[in-house]
Amino acid sequence: MDRSPVSAAVSALRRVVAGPDYPAIRPLRRSPRTAAVASAIGSLALVALTLVTVVFLLDARRLPIASAWLIAVLTVAPLPLLPARPLWAWRVMFVGQLLGTFNRQATETWPWSPSQVIVIIVVLFVVAARVDRAVLAWIGLFSLIPVWMYVAPADQVGISLLFVVLLIVGDLVRRNVHTRRALAEQAELSELEKARRAVLEERTRIAREMHDVVAHHMSMIAVQAETAPYRLDSVPGPVRDEFAAIADSARAALTDMRRLLGVLRSESEDLRTTPQPDLADLPDLVASARRAGMAVVSTTDVPTTPPAPVGLAAYRIVQEGLANAARHAAGAAVRVNLRAHGGQLAVRVSNTADGVAAGPDRAGGHGLTGMRERAVALGGTFTAGATDDGGYAVEATLPYADDEEK
Repeated sequence: MDRSPVSAAVSALRRVVAGPDYPAIRPLRRSPRTAAVASAIGSLALVALTLVTVVFLLDARRLPIASAWLIAVLTVAPLPLLPARPLWAWRVMFVGQLLGTFNRQATETWPWSPSQVIVIIVVLFVVAARVDRAVLAWIGLFSLIPVWMYVAPADQVGISLLFVVLLIVGDLVRRNVHTRRALAEQAELSELEKARRAVLEERTRIAREMHDVVAHHMSMIAVQAETAPYRLDSVPGPVRDEFAAIADSARAALTDMRRLLGVLRSESEDLRTTPQPDLADLPDLVASARRAGMAVVSTTDVPTTPPAPVGLAAYRIVQEGLANAARHAAGAAVRVNLRAHGGQLAVRVSNTADGVAAGPDRAGGHGLTGMRERAVALGGTFTAGATDDGGYAVEATLPYADDEEK
């Protein structure tokens, strides 16, 4: 037997009897003067309703004055509780519903005073519009008990149907309010999504324009560098080689830009599946740096090909390290070292004291941040700083296990 409905019913019963109440209704925004006037009018109405109930109980029921005042207070007390404490309002109403039948007359269709009948109807409707359906079922069941105990048999069915209709209508109101609120929240989320999409589209447009501008200038650099030896007279061999290195670097930069930003121009899967560089491309990267005039020494001790993310991260860290050394330590000797050991791939790019590669706080770039993010994203570590001999080094450790360590 599935116990979940039984558990839900028991939980709802506990809440009806002594559980937490429901959140208060948010008050309407009103000026202090309007709020004060409304509070005064409401207080006067409660006092007047209490006095009317007391007079009825004294005249029609012949109750002692203390009993009349007790029942009158129990009759009116649920009304101020309704906005903030709907469950407590019903609990007080239920006690008054039981006690309000004292000394009832046989000629009364309702065993309660007219003011109490109005309060019962209002409380049942408002509570039905506030509480959950399981809780409402118990409230309806308990509210019908005094009807079948004290109401005349000829009127029991009619009054019971009235109570049931009140509860059903109140529940429909609650569902309608929740539906409208959910639709409003969904509309707000849709507006936020539209705004976010607009921002992303604007960023994409800017990225495309940046790609176009930078690609144009890089293309011009490559063309000028390639054609310079033919346009200029008596170009020495070293200068010719330097122009060739500049053209190669410009073309490599264009290739990287197209690979990274080409997806902004098309949804083609070919652009998304373009192979990314890895450790196999490091010799070309080092050779390109040497052609640009850098004194680079590279050593690699990696027995097996690492996973693609690790290889790409190592390549990008070396690439950015070489770029930093070229910008901020011109003329310094640069050493690139990669070594797989102990389940990690250690990557180190360092330069001598002839120049110091500046960090982001001195150079104003984001290279070190990018290297750190690549390493941390794979579960590795990254450090950067001055070396003991006055140079500068960046070091990263990336998770890696070669075949011999598995």
